[in-house]
Amino acid sequence: MRVATLDDDQDQLELTKYTLKAIGHECHTFTTGKDLTRHLSRDNFDLIILDWNLPDTRGPEVVKWIRSYVKERVPILFLTVRDDEAAIVEGLSAGADDFMVKPMRIGELTARVTALLRRVYPKQTAGEKKWGIYYFNAATCTVEIDGEPVVLKQKEFELALFLFRNMGRLLSRQYLLDSLWTATNPTGTDLMSRSLDTHISRVRNLLRLRPENGYKLSSVYGQGYRLETLVEESRELS
Repeated sequence: MRVATLDDDQDQLELTKYTLKAIGHECHTFTTGKDLTRHLSRDNFDLIILDWNLPDTRGPEVVKWIRSYVKERVPILFLTVRDDEAAIVEGLSAGADDFMVKPMRIGELTARVTALLRRVYPKQTAGEKKWGIYYFNAATCTVEIDGEPVVLKQKEFELALFLFRNMGRLLSRQYLLDSLWTATNPTGTDLMSRSLDTHISRVRNLLRLRPENGYKLSSVYGQGYRLETLVEESRELS
């Protein structure tokens, strides 16, 4: 998962980043509310952790901005020295999902982050997934379109399944790269970017993601990609 953490204390940022990376998450750090909101205007994160007192604003104001301008319901965790009831009430009322008091305890942060992510993004287990005429078997990495098998390479399958699982969500290029490529190739950003374009094109063509089939994979200039359904709600088999 991609996590954004906002704090003006560099040591705190490094400790948070270290803790999140240790449990398998990609962490991006920010020191001002303006910098974070600027990135949120064009990028995706699965979780936001932020402090209360910031150089240019207050944490609750950042939360209100996120709830007003970020379409996706991203979970938000306050990590702050404020421990009074009034602050907790204000933070949660602004739209935060959880509240944690400094000094940060690694075990507690790990537990709270894991619980938040599990609640908002239920773990996708291996099995059969079906969206309209598209059938995915995550166990065997195979895809069928209306009963017709389609041969996809491993990374193409991962990308296609990821797009379907995030149906309707605008996914930034960096979000896709971090989620599907960075773990296996932490260097070579330009190469990964070109690879993403190639994979998107092949998935669109191979899976025939066109309006006549009820789905559309489109590029949003300067932002990323979105897979949209033009038919009924997706259906998933257990």
